[in-house]
Amino acid sequence: MKKTLFTLLVFLPLISIASGDFVVKDMRVEGLQRISEGTVFNYLPINVGDEIDNVRIGEAIRALYGQNLFDDIEIRRDGETLLIVVKERPSIENFSIDGNKDIKTEDLMDSLRNVGLARGRTFDRSVLDNVEMFLREQYYDRGKYGVDIKTNVVDRPNNTVRVSVEVKEGDRAKIRQVNIVGNEVFDEKDIREDFTLDTGNWLSWIRQDDRYSKEALEGDLEILRSFYMDRGYADYRVDSTQVAISPNKKDIFVTINVHEGDVYTISEVKLVGEMAVPEEYLRSLVFTAPGAVFSQTALTRSAEFMQFRLGEEGYANAEIEPVPELDHETKEAAVTFFVNPQNRVYVRNIHFTGVGEVEDEVLRREVRQMEGSYLSNTLMDRSKILLQRLPYVEPGVDYRTSPVPGSPDLVDVDFDLQYRMPGQFSGGLGFSESQGLLLNGSVVHTNFLGTGNRVALELNSGRFQKLYSISHTDPYRTMDGVHRTVSVNFRDITQFTSAASDFSTTSAGATADYGYPISEFQRVSFGLTFQHSELLSSSNSTRQAQEWVSNNGNPFVEDLGNGLTFFGSEFDTLEFIAGWSYDSRNRSLFATRGTRQQLFLSAAVPGSDIEFFQARFNFTKYVPITSRWIIRLNAELGLTEALGDTTAAPPYKQFFSGGPESVRGFKESYLGPRDSFGRPYGGNMLVAGQVELIIPLPGKFASQARASLFYDFGNVFNTGEVAFTDKLGSPIEYKPDIDELKTSVGIGVQWLAPLGLFRFSYALPLNEFIGNDRFYGDELERFQFSIGQAF
Repeated sequence: MKKTLFTLLVFLPLISIASGDFVVKDMRVEGLQRISEGTVFNYLPINVGDEIDNVRIGEAIRALYGQNLFDDIEIRRDGETLLIVVKERPSIENFSIDGNKDIKTEDLMDSLRNVGLARGRTFDRSVLDNVEMFLREQYYDRGKYGVDIKTNVVDRPNNTVRVSVEVKEGDRAKIRQVNIVGNEVFDEKDIREDFTLDTGNWLSWIRQDDRYSKEALEGDLEILRSFYMDRGYADYRVDSTQVAISPNKKDIFVTINVHEGDVYTISEVKLVGEMAVPEEYLRSLVFTAPGAVFSQTALTRSAEFMQFRLGEEGYANAEIEPVPELDHETKEAAVTFFVNPQNRVYVRNIHFTGVGEVEDEVLRREVRQMEGSYLSNTLMDRSKILLQRLPYVEPGVDYRTSPVPGSPDLVDVDFDLQYRMPGQFSGGLGFSESQGLLLNGSVVHTNFLGTGNRVALELNSGRFQKLYSISHTDPYRTMDGVHRTVSVNFRDITQFTSAASDFSTTSAGATADYGYPISEFQRVSFGLTFQHSELLSSSNSTRQAQEWVSNNGNPFVEDLGNGLTFFGSEFDTLEFIAGWSYDSRNRSLFATRGTRQQLFLSAAVPGSDIEFFQARFNFTKYVPITSRWIIRLNAELGLTEALGDTTAAPPYKQFFSGGPESVRGFKESYLGPRDSFGRPYGGNMLVAGQVELIIPLPGKFASQARASLFYDFGNVFNTGEVAFTDKLGSPIEYKPDIDELKTSVGIGVQWLAPLGLFRFSYALPLNEFIGNDRFYGDELERFQFSIGQAF
């Protein structure tokens, strides 16, 4: 029909022009509504002064008609004037789609906009047929073969139309039967074990594996191919695939005809081509050998590892193609890896996008790939990890390489980053009868003024607790990666822990710490801490408190009369601190792979008023068990011992266990030794650990939250430095004993918010001790909540 109409339109002007040529003195266009004359003249291959004939007229009509702007075109002669009469195609005043549920309207609109169906576009009626076909294919691919699509066009004033598409999706066809024909060696149940498509079962409403789609079938065919090819069947093939639909279009029957073939073994492995690295390096990455059963996965993996190895040397576009040559008589396969490293690629420029709040130097110092050097995939991957470990950069850092026009061996590298909240801010004002006016606030900023430096300020003030501290960390004090932390603090606390006791600790101190990198993953640190402290107890304090202040530091006694006596100790300590750390995690928060180990040692310098040492070791490892499920292993050990004339480590150096950051399900700090009032005193030895199964969350939540199932264990012990008693006043020991490790199981959720890292957990203690008339029992808190620093 379209061809007939076009032929007629070409024929009409030939009659209008009549026989003979003429010279165009003027041109005029009639019938225009929205399109200007200039647009028509721009597409018209005829100018004033041209001599035209029927051939030129035909060319002009074809040129105008090809712009898809007109439904009808006629060219006439009016004296020496060329008259072009057109009928414009209508424009789309409104375009709507109704009834679609399985496919988002936005996605359909974007696809249809590409074929010209959108508000304001010129309307072409022939496009509607293509639209119906396109939509049917989209729904057929989703298994909805009963879909009904109707289009409606309503003419509107001013040569406009309203176009609407009504979709009745119908039900998705379900798979009633999947048959594999030709399998003789393997049972069909084993073959289909990893298939996406399956017949319905009681879990199909969750897994939806009984719903047919073309993509799922293609994926299953590849799974089937891998099943045979990885078991030696090198000449396996699919002869045919039939998909039958029931008359009501609700049931699908899939039949796959296969030729299993025979099992092949590897006869030889050769590497040919240009070896940009020593051949023995590449041969060591081949995961097959003569005599082994043929495996396509082994060949593919070998090629990938060789490509990666060449990529380390700058051959980013290297091609490795394994080609098996089958001997059908001997049932052997000779494999040849064709190596084509192509040109070595160098980096011209490195750019960062999405983080204008950070100085360029701050980001550039984390990048191990240098400008001007060859492109190394190892250095690029390491740079990506270091960038996404920055606390002010969102996880999911990506990069792309762009070839430099005219220079096939040069690329520009662009890192795509996303800035996130660089710190935590909190504050509060309150009042209580016991503490009076309460004022607290804290600020942690990990990108202070865009420099990447960390600044932390904390203020807590009440009648029985005052804490002020400020610290500054420069992670790159030198360009070699030496970091420096300086801090000052003051505290005046009338309790050992969160459980109130008649005991006061007043101290002021300063710390300077320097860290030195010794490898890409390891660093050591050294520093000094000076602390001036005053501990004060009374005759109403616990026996442990009175004994410590009376026997350590510079003791003093003050009798206030009325039977009230204060016992105190004032002392200065200069503490040497050292540390070692190993960190291969892919990011600092919500890591998914890697290991972190930390060892901290500290000791009071000889000559200090009290002498002690402390050692602490932390271990964390992330073990992926699938692409999304991860196991997290965590262990923590600690030991503090008094030295010289000091009878016991100071109370503020004791370890505590139990609570949301330790053994969940037990009340915070209440595990281990109890003082003479039954309150937690802490222990000088810590043993704790966690095993967590991290539950995968949807992608949009994965960078801000984490959920896990956990098993916790731990406790704190006393090696004999401090004497304790039970409820009856009899001596009791809290020496290390594996049977005394407390355990719990539960579920935990972490959420990164502007105020900090929120932790929620619900735990069931497994071996709590109820207690009796003599011994203190465990105190439980099954649901626990805490806010901690994430940076």
